[in-house]
Amino acid sequence: MAYGGVDVLHGIDLDIHRGEVFALLGPNGAGKTTTVEILEGFRRRSAGEVRVLGADPERGGDAWRGRTGLVLQSWRDHRRWRVAELLGHFATYYPDPRDPAELLALVGLTDRAGQQVDQLSGGQRRRLDVALGIVGRPELLFLDEPTTGFDPEARHEFHVLVERLAREEGVTVLLTTHDLAEAERLADRIAMLVGGRIRACGTPSELARAAAAQAEVRWMSGDGTVRRERTVDPSRLVWELHREAEGPIAGLEVRRPTLEDTYLHMVHREGDGPAGAVDGEGRAA
Repeated sequence: MAYGGVDVLHGIDLDIHRGEVFALLGPNGAGKTTTVEILEGFRRRSAGEVRVLGADPERGGDAWRGRTGLVLQSWRDHRRWRVAELLGHFATYYPDPRDPAELLALVGLTDRAGQQVDQLSGGQRRRLDVALGIVGRPELLFLDEPTTGFDPEARHEFHVLVERLAREEGVTVLLTTHDLAEAERLADRIAMLVGGRIRACGTPSELARAAAAQAEVRWMSGDGTVRRERTVDPSRLVWELHREAEGPIAGLEVRRPTLEDTYLHMVHREGDGPAGAVDGEGRAA
């Protein structure tokens, strides 16, 4: 994908499985929004082939769009509508919509049913965006920074909802987020997009191994000094410490790489060329 002769995306090759939660992570300017807009059919690609639910998004008609749900990063339309009325109106566009009252309960807006949209707080408006995205029972749900403005309780409830949609109803979810803890909790697989390329793709644990991030082992020596050592093989180091100590080791702790460690590792390697993928379903080409 190119803008004005400048490549924004560089040969992304990616498969997303039906019924999985797939997270797309990357810094600002990495190409996440462009990628998602191509998949949604909102932006024309300059080259390559894309299939979403068996169709080319550029040519997807009303029936195809009815099988997808969108939660955009920013949506400020319909300000004069009342919340329940707006959900009921959107429901009329789908053959088998969810009940608006059920949706209001799911996103925690039952007590705002009669309120005008422009009177909602930022977090409440975000919850309404989520309800509008799933009113049509989509097979594929695009979530662009969905929990922005949510308080911790609302975020937890939303995570439970996403897990229910994927696990119980088989909805495929494509999530973009800057919240690494959110991605780690929800996603079956995660793709790291940096500089317009997929640097790695896999489960959180696979990504940690692919990044070659080192674990940190901490323990207390005999003189009471806290010791630290970084290693790619913490099990071997712990075994050696036990062998040398010939007994219990005080304060022994192993801190393995987190998704945040992996993410930062990938971002810092941006100038090194594509890191490749860690499985056969998401490849940097």
